[in-house]
Amino acid sequence: MRKKDANKCSDVLELIHTDICGPFSTPFWNGQQYFITFIDDYSRYDYLYLIHEKSQSLDVFKNFKAEVENQLSKKIKTVRSNRGGEYYSRYDGSGEQRPGPFAKYLMECGIIPQYTMSRTPIQNGIAERRNRTLKDMVRSNAKFIEDVELSGREPLRKVVFEEESVSIPIITTGHGHIMFDDTIQNVQPITEIVNTPEIPPTQVVEPVQVHKEEHEFDMGLEDDPISVSQVKQSSYSKKWIEAMKDEMKSMKDNGVCKACLVAKGFTQKEGIDYKETFSPVSSKDSFRIIMALVAHYDLELHKVDVNTVFLNGNIDETIYMVQPENFESNNSKQLVCILKRSIYGLKQASRQWYIKFDQVITSFGFKEDIVDQCIYLKFSRSKFIVLVLYVDDILLASSDVGLLHETKRFLSSKFDMKDLGKAYFVLGIQIYRDCSRSILGLSQKAYIDKVLNRFGMSNCASGDTPMAKGDKFSFQCLKNELEKKDMERFPYASVVESLMYAQVCTRSDIAYIVGMLGRYLSNPGMDHWKKAKRVMWYLQRTKGYMLTYCRSNHLEIVGYLDSDFAGCLNSRRSTSYYIFMLVRGIISWKSVKQTLIAFSTMEAEFIAYYEASNHGIWLHNFIT
Repeated sequence: MRKKDANKCSDVLELIHTDICGPFSTPFWNGQQYFITFIDDYSRYDYLYLIHEKSQSLDVFKNFKAEVENQLSKKIKTVRSNRGGEYYSRYDGSGEQRPGPFAKYLMECGIIPQYTMSRTPIQNGIAERRNRTLKDMVRSNAKFIEDVELSGREPLRKVVFEEESVSIPIITTGHGHIMFDDTIQNVQPITEIVNTPEIPPTQVVEPVQVHKEEHEFDMGLEDDPISVSQVKQSSYSKKWIEAMKDEMKSMKDNGVCKACLVAKGFTQKEGIDYKETFSPVSSKDSFRIIMALVAHYDLELHKVDVNTVFLNGNIDETIYMVQPENFESNNSKQLVCILKRSIYGLKQASRQWYIKFDQVITSFGFKEDIVDQCIYLKFSRSKFIVLVLYVDDILLASSDVGLLHETKRFLSSKFDMKDLGKAYFVLGIQIYRDCSRSILGLSQKAYIDKVLNRFGMSNCASGDTPMAKGDKFSFQCLKNELEKKDMERFPYASVVESLMYAQVCTRSDIAYIVGMLGRYLSNPGMDHWKKAKRVMWYLQRTKGYMLTYCRSNHLEIVGYLDSDFAGCLNSRRSTSYYIFMLVRGIISWKSVKQTLIAFSTMEAEFIAYYEASNHGIWLHNFIT
């Protein structure tokens, strides 16, 4: 009898997982560039269809729905997918995402849709993992052969592989298997595999290649197991189980338990399972100001890391969860757990951690900064220390080593944490110091290298400037349906998002161009894609650049601003840009489209003055 998974449905067709994979650089025999999978949550049986375009997903789903509902005499109740355009809809010109044909069809059929949150593939892990496995097999061993009949009753368009240099003795498709070799002419399905010790198990070889820049590929999906059953099958199962035991020990020490809510926090209901979720985060401006002060006053700068940070928060609501898989009580498997503390996956987890930390640190004499709730200060006569909280990372900058270590000892007595010593790397930013000359530098070279490699630009040519003079972005949107389909092949939004993090942290020189590219995320044209690549060419040449701060005779903030006039040809609005400097380095900058339509260059600059002055007051209040 098959053991029932605690998180699985109780019957077939209660929940269907689906995802689309592609496009592939080499099309299938009939020119298809994508495949779509439908996986039943209860039986784990899956259907796979080859399609030419993502827009065919609805037609394929109708065929799938008609077959399975007729064969099983049951109805599909829920469909889980990502929020991509093929399942929900694409963003319209107003920037909103409205239900498209697939979503409307689900509503007409009374099927409940479950959409995952943005950039969280783990929420649709079953479909994502199945597609990744199939892609890895394709890359490492094979050519595609389509339209294989697994049985007379269930014709599925399955992916089969023609052997090249590596023998593939078995390929799993649902709960059946296909066995073959290069001498077999007709592939015959079987439902049970006998023991054949002379045949080694299938191994998926990770491809060593640089993806072409125009092809989509999985972002952020790791090869780590996502379930206990996969852990047991892993070649590193012993190490994974040891890690699981360490995690459970940490939860036991904190009086908490962690289980399904890690992946199902979206099932919480406001007013019942949580009331508020807001949690403050320290701004990058605050971080750079403190780095400037570290250089100016030659402060000690250390970093500590809080282990299992969200397990420290208390919760005010009563929340139940099922027992963690593989750690069920032998005598009480039907019982559930009640949470004593916050755990990962709860919507309020970050907020509860912040409240707990605030209570602890203020009891030690620290005071919260009036303009940034994640910055704390403590003065002891002529000595002082500044604390920066960024979720589980804590930076400590102090004028006295004794006060610094005293604070570390206090924090260690309250939380399980690691003392990382002097800070050299924070939030993807590398910190360089030359104490003899009172110089501190902030660099994102490693991050930029990672971005360039991610989009196949690690060996690209170097560029002189991030943009060309006279570029008019409004005239470069999609011109026809052919270009629109062509643009679907490019990871434009992912590139802009990656560039934006570099711009926010250390690269003020690309603030204007990244802001312009970000305005056309919903309707980018081929020219926009070329401009995004130009920024990466520029970063290839300047990736070693860094923000620097050094001791100055005058500790004062100096600001500069400018504005164009009616630079946005769509809205006729102008763009403001300002920077603020402290101890010879930039601490704050912004390039933003103005909210008002200016009737002259003078009005546009007055609006820019207003926006910059507001931020200057914020900076002044922060420092004083």
